Amino acid sequence: MVKISPFKFLQEVRAEAQKVTWPTRKETTVTTIMVFVMVFIASIFFLLADQVMRFSVSFLLGINS
Repeated sequence: MVKISPFKFLQEVRAEAQKVTWPTRKETTVTTIMVFVMVFIASIFFLLADQVMRFSVSFLLGINS
């Protein structure tokens, strides 16, 4: 394993950090909104799937609730 000085390591870290392309404020906002929309859609889907399974199991077992 090659040893490297801490100073050289920090220079390389800084050089790599400068290569990062950060998203713009608009991109971050749009992405955040899309995450919330997808969470909402997924929650509705799982709510409906849960209700269908609950109804099916209750029907099959003859449970009246």
